[in-house]
Amino acid sequence: MTSPEPEPLPGTDTTRALRPRVTCRRCHRPLHDPESRMLRLGPECRDPAERVARFEVEQETLPGV
Repeated sequence: MTSPEPEPLPGTDTTRALRPRVTCRRCHRPLHDPESRMLRLGPECRDPAERVARFEVEQETLPGV
């Protein structure tokens, strides 16, 4: 037979996300967008020159995959 799910330890919050909290360097608000989290700047605080350029690169498939 299977046992029931174990109870969580006291004082642990299971609803909280496992990602660390990242805040904007300028306004200190929490960031949620992956690009903003990487730059540590929110969309309102970001200068268009600070955007990360993303390039698609064609690659050969790995052998054996």
